[in-house]
Amino acid sequence: MPADNLQAMLALGLFLLSLFLSRMIVNISSGKWPGSQLWIIYLRVLLGFVFAAAITFALYAFAGVNILGR
Repeated sequence: MPADNLQAMLALGLFLLSLFLSRMIVNISSGKWPGSQLWIIYLRVLLGFVFAAAITFALYAFAGVNILGR
């Protein structure tokens, strides 16, 4: 499998993970799931890093630059 396709699939997977994390944040904030403000802050920071990684992998895959093999 070409590296560009692998990076694009990794970007999609990270984007789906960010959607799951955002749903977790909403459920904890609304009280449906147990958790405190500390968990919400932790998950928001994690969400930021995961979303940034998804954007980075998507842009490099679109540009055709292999960043996994470096």
